[in-house]
Amino acid sequence: MSGDLIFYHSPNTRSSSVLILLEELDAPYTLKDLNFKIGAQREPEYLAVNPMGKVPAIEHNGALVTELGAVFIYLADAFPQKKLAPQIGDPLRGPYLRWLAFYGSAFEPAIMDRYTKQEPPKNMSAYGDFETVMAVINKQLAAGPYLLGARFSAADILWATALRWTTGFGLVPMTPEISAYIERVGSRPSVARVTETDKQLLAIHEAAAAAKG
Repeated sequence: MSGDLIFYHSPNTRSSSVLILLEELDAPYTLKDLNFKIGAQREPEYLAVNPMGKVPAIEHNGALVTELGAVFIYLADAFPQKKLAPQIGDPLRGPYLRWLAFYGSAFEPAIMDRYTKQEPPKNMSAYGDFETVMAVINKQLAAGPYLLGARFSAADILWATALRWTTGFGLVPMTPEISAYIERVGSRPSVARVTETDKQLLAIHEAAAAAKG
């Protein structure tokens, strides 16, 4: 699928995983850099793109896509040459979509409740409980090496990035399965490139914020 792709990004945020995905897909894109340190995400120009004031967001062939899972699904399907998404009809398509949806529907709510020390509402929680969420993840990673077994997919980019951040902040217990998974995906050249890009962008953002006072 051809066409101009605009990618809205801020370093060291959820959108960093999308930047890794774009590198893996070898997809051409124009990066629109948002400096969160000076509130660029709350400017009217960006709120017209995403009223939530969050990244990532993409514009491609007239389509605007926000929400991390949706962006991953869209991009991996839009640039199929690298085969990072099982196609419809592939038996792995369902498990692939399951893991992308599970991230937003179960993992993130469980993490936020744990961070804010809130107990999920009994019998009404969208994810059940934190321990079950983590047990499901660790069991899948133990069967590895990737979420789809031997096949590396876009879902691994999303999950390895999220697990690296959440274990780093102590929100998720580091297990042998998670540690090996983070190291396995993190050794890919795309991750090193994005880490350096984010480092450079962050320095620029901090300088701009300091200059603004």
